[in-house]
Amino acid sequence: MEIQTTEFKHCTLVKTSGRIDGSNAPELAKALKAVTSKGKYNIVFDMTDVNFVASAGWWVLIDTQKTCKPGGEVVLVNVDKGIKDSLNLVGMGSYFRTYDDVITAVGDF
Repeated sequence: MEIQTTEFKHCTLVKTSGRIDGSNAPELAKALKAVTSKGKYNIVFDMTDVNFVASAGWWVLIDTQKTCKPGGEVVLVNVDKGIKDSLNLVGMGSYFRTYDDVITAVGDF
């Protein structure tokens, strides 16, 4: 799994691709922890190229969201419809704000 991070003035953009599951969720957790350990609590997670998120991946994102709040938050961008539907199915659809494009998400911070 390749994870790219880009620092902006008011947030950090994190992007990855493919599947997020039990085999690579720890790598994502490490990357997100590296961001929050610098005191950066506004995270835009670009899911443009993510095609599947297993429960292990959601737990990483939920844990990061808990770390970021109340001073910041994790927002999701370009979430695949199937992934968004599964998130809503388990009642977590309102836990993350979602955006259709990176520019709008970054601009909201």
